[in-house]
Amino acid sequence: MNRNDLFRTCVQNLLRRKTRTMLTVLGVVIGCCSIVVMASIGFGLRESQEKLLSQMGDLTIITVTPQQGGHGKLQLDDALASRLRAMPDVRAVTPKQGLDDGSVFLSAGANGRFRADWATIAAFDTSQLEAMGYRLKEGRWPKSKGEVIVGEYFAYSFRDTLRPEGSNTVDRWSGEPDENGNFSDPPPPYFSPLSQTIGLTVETETASFPFSYKVVGVLREDNSKGYETSEGLILSLSDLQALAAKTQKPGAKKQGYGSLLVKTAALTDVAPVEKEIKALGFPTDSMESIRKPMEEEARQKQLMLAGLGAISLIVAALGIANTMMTSISERTREIGIMKSLGCYVYDVRRLFLLEAAVIGLVGGLSGCFISFLASTAINFFSFGPPAVENLLPAIVGSESVTRVSVIPPWLYLFAILFSILIGVGSGFYPANKAVRIPALEAIR
Repeated sequence: MNRNDLFRTCVQNLLRRKTRTMLTVLGVVIGCCSIVVMASIGFGLRESQEKLLSQMGDLTIITVTPQQGGHGKLQLDDALASRLRAMPDVRAVTPKQGLDDGSVFLSAGANGRFRADWATIAAFDTSQLEAMGYRLKEGRWPKSKGEVIVGEYFAYSFRDTLRPEGSNTVDRWSGEPDENGNFSDPPPPYFSPLSQTIGLTVETETASFPFSYKVVGVLREDNSKGYETSEGLILSLSDLQALAAKTQKPGAKKQGYGSLLVKTAALTDVAPVEKEIKALGFPTDSMESIRKPMEEEARQKQLMLAGLGAISLIVAALGIANTMMTSISERTREIGIMKSLGCYVYDVRRLFLLEAAVIGLVGGLSGCFISFLASTAINFFSFGPPAVENLLPAIVGSESVTRVSVIPPWLYLFAILFSILIGVGSGFYPANKAVRIPALEAIR
């Protein structure tokens, strides 16, 4: 039999008993839906865990801290930063240093009209901030000495000295929160920090040291990366070193950086890079210690849910085998005629295996389509009161919503191929039985 005859005969045989074929396909559909929907709930759980962890911090950032206690220990310095930056799986490295000595006061505007009695000061390698995942709301990154960037709500920490006490500040939390606890856009501050010259005064026990910096950029708030992205003042390392050289006590010993931030190229690179840094003798901290157990738990639940769905598909496989066995009993004479007309043994086997595979294919395709509708419905109604704007997030997801059911594209392909495999496997024994039927006995 040529290929066209084989397919035509296969379709004719399946359509000859439409009700039985539909019921067998329905069993595969139920099994396919079970395995896809069950697995999608496991993937949804995993996605919600990753979003929860991402709100706590960047999952690809490792914080390297100095060794504790003793003398002559390794320090966090530029040599170590260069060494870490040369690792193949590291995207960016920046030291992070704070201002430890003295009290800090800020001023802005004409004649220092606007003043802040406290400030969060942090210094980074500003050339690495963009690669580290920091994002600008407006402006640009610092390029030269004396240029700084500030947090998104930096201006709200200032008071207007020309206004009476009690009404000389702008409260950015004065709005009413919505049902999700999010505040509306705050009222505008007294001044825009971009392009402003900020006066910074450091007061120590013995003297007061004035400095001035030009704001060239405003960061977008990201609390997972530190409070400095909200109301802080971010200097370059060279500016902070120049500031510290004037304010620190004479003869003070030069210390290493407070910490190093290491960003890996991918989430899977965190564990090996962190292990390599620990081998150098430095303590590290990352979200990997929290993420790994949660990922293992999610994987176990995925396997358990997928296993429950696979049971339904195995039951469907028994239905296919039963259908094929019944078909052979009804078509014994047809098999004999095929053999007497010169059909090869493998033609008979291929015919029955093809029928079983087509049942699996149709059931798999139908099951995937129904699974897509079921997953969309689960997500659509889990977002709260049904609304049209919830439909697209229910299908493709978004950063602001967490889906209960997530079906990656490869899961559809796996379900279809698995359904075909189940069909072929179920039809293998009936096909071999059909091959062993003697032609003369079948015709008689």
